[in-house]
Parts: sequence; C-alpha cells; structure tokens
Amino acid sequence: MRVLESDNMAFEVSPLMESSFERMLVENFSSANIAILVDENTHNYCLDYLLTSFNSLSKAEVILLPAGEENKIIEVCIQVWEALAEYQFEKKDLLINLGGGLVSDLGGFIASTYKRGISYINIPTSLLAMVDAGIGGKTGIDLGNYKNLIGTIFFPVYTYVDNHFLRTLPDKELKNGYAEMLKHALISEVELWHILVKIDSLNQLINTEAIKQSIVIKQTIVSKDPLENGPRKLLNFGHTIGHGIEGYLLNKNPVSHGHAVALGMIGESYLSYKLNFLSNTEFNQIKDQLLKIYELPKMPTSAINEIMKIIKQDKKNKLNKINFTLLEAIGKASIDNFLEEEMVEESLNYLFNLK
Repeated sequence: MRVLESDNMAFEVSPLMESSFERMLVENFSSANIAILVDENTHNYCLDYLLTSFNSLSKAEVILLPAGEENKIIEVCIQVWEALAEYQFEKKDLLINLGGGLVSDLGGFIASTYKRGISYINIPTSLLAMVDAGIGGKTGIDLGNYKNLIGTIFFPVYTYVDNHFLRTLPDKELKNGYAEMLKHALISEVELWHILVKIDSLNQLINTEAIKQSIVIKQTIVSKDPLENGPRKLLNFGHTIGHGIEGYLLNKNPVSHGHAVALGMIGESYLSYKLNFLSNTEFNQIKDQLLKIYELPKMPTSAINEIMKIIKQDKKNKLNKINFTLLEAIGKASIDNFLEEEMVEESLNYLFNLK
C-alpha cells in the first residue's frame, strides 16, 4: 500500500515481495552499482531474505557496520566512503540502507555527502526506523555525547516498510519504537493515543494498523515542512530532554533512543503542565503510561549539570534560551517555546526524583 507521496518522498507499507521494489530497481538502477549497508544484526537476520528474493541484487556489494549507537561517528563514515570509492561508485549508483535507526541515519548521511549526493533507499527493519528514523530525510551522526549534531536533510528515493522484519526483534526493540508512536499520538492524534495505551503486549503492534497511522502522521507533517522551518518542529517533542539523557548515558549505562525520548516526554509534559498548557489530569495520564513501560535510570547528583550542557547545544536553541515543543492537550502541541535554563533544570529534578 502506498501511504504517501510528495515531491520529496515516496513510501510503501506492504510485504516487500508485493511492493514495487523489484520493478523500481529494474526501471531506475539496472545499470547502477548497488551497495547494501547493514549492521551486525541485520546482516544476520535480514540480509538473506533480501538477497534471495530479488534478482536485481545478485551483484550488490554488502557493507557491514558495527552495531550500536557508539558507532554512529565520522570514523565509521570514512570507512564506508572509502569502500564506495573502492567500488568506483558514481553519482548514478545506489545505496540501500537495510537496518534500524543507526543504519538509516548514518547511511543517509553517507549518501548525502558522497560525491555531493547519491541515491539511497531505506528499508527499515526496526519499529523505531519504520515509524521515525527511516522517514523524513533527516540524516545524522553523533559528535561525542551530542546526538545527531552533524547531519543533513536529504531524502531517500524510496522507503519500503515490511513488518516481516519486526518478527526478528526482541521486546526491547519494540519498546524503542513504541515510544515514537506514542509521541506521534501525543502531538497529533488523540485517537491513536487511546489505541496505543490499550495494547496489552507490544507484540500486538506487529499486525496493527497503528504502525501505518503513526507513519502517516510523520509523513504528513514532513510533507508540509520538509526543511523544519515550522510544523515539522512538532516532531521534536520529547527529544530536547531525551537527547540530553541519551547523550549523557551514552558512554556510561546506555539507554535506547526510544527509552530516552520516553523520559524526555515525561520531562517536557511536566514543563507543559507547569506553564498551564496541559491539564494536571492529562499530564498524569502521560506520566503514568510512560512509567509503566520505561524505567527511570539511577542518576548521580552531578547528572543534571552534565545533561544541561548537552541540552544547551541543541540545534533548535536561540539567544541562550532552550527551544521546546510542548503539549496543549493529548493530541495537540505547539512549537517554539523558548525557556530559561532554571525551568529545564526543575523538570530534570522532577523527573529524576520520581518513584
């Protein structure tokens, strides 16, 4: 099923064997060199399915990345650029990103910068990548503890979503993507929120329409504002505090991106409540739902200062104020709320003192 198409995006949600994938390769890349970018997990669990199902990939090169957020760095990009140069890749050639958020973010960045841009396709294999990282053209790598500080906006020629790959995922990876689905509901669709909070087991997500609904929400927002000058900032809810927490813990006791965003959504919902945007009742509903699934990591007293250093480097900040997307209600959000540091520190204190 084609979910949405615009000048920048083409997207299908369907079994890959029933999609336009093979036809698209034949029509557009029959004379191209093709490389498939995988990490250790997708190499082991997903690559064979792709290679044995599509004749057009019989001569594709495979480039293997080490798994883990700590590898989303410029040194790994250099190794892939060198491999593409060794394979004599040209502007007409194609990179296929087969993997989760790491592969989507890093592979898109590599494609956007190699020879000033070559075509790439995303085939997301994790729930997080299907509903978030594989959509929208944002690419990026980390710089030290700073998440996605280096990156571009460069759209794939196509994105294919096949929930076949979700069956390879452990429960913790479903939790990782579930957080982003909750975010989409909180900023845009109260009905989706009600559906998601009623799910008893995350395995139920695999065959629900909720994944398609979540994808449509993100695609619709991105299509209106591809370069993030306005409405696309809605998608940053939970990410300002979330990236601070994720970056702080990266080399200590790492948490997944979705876990960090879930904690960020509690902190930013607290800010929404304190500013009288969000009712106490809805704030508690959000907090309680997230705490049912995502545990609070133990933090030393020095953590808040370190997290604040990361937050103050956020790309969206302006004039020494920290920029937030905040909630007005479940299903409705507002952008460009610039807050003083003291209020952000208050939200972190609240978050880390929750029981």
